Amino acid sequence: MSATERLIAYHLARLNDKNPDVRIRSIRELALLEATEAYKTLEALYHSDPDPSVRQAAQEAGRTLYLKMVRDGQTPP
Repeated sequence: MSATERLIAYHLARLNDKNPDVRIRSIRELALLEATEAYKTLEALYHSDPDPSVRQAAQEAGRTLYLKMVRDGQTPP
């Protein structure tokens, strides 16, 4: 597993943290890492997280990742 893959896994795990600020920071990091594999997870978080700020961050990051997938010729899920 590469360092980037470990970093992505770390941030994905932090999406379950009870602190919304931790979740938001990890969402933003996933977008910066262009972690397109996190797209479906962020979509689920957008629909289920109780905190509106987390949902907004997930929506923004999801949009970023979606556009990256389109740019790279990937079929978004």
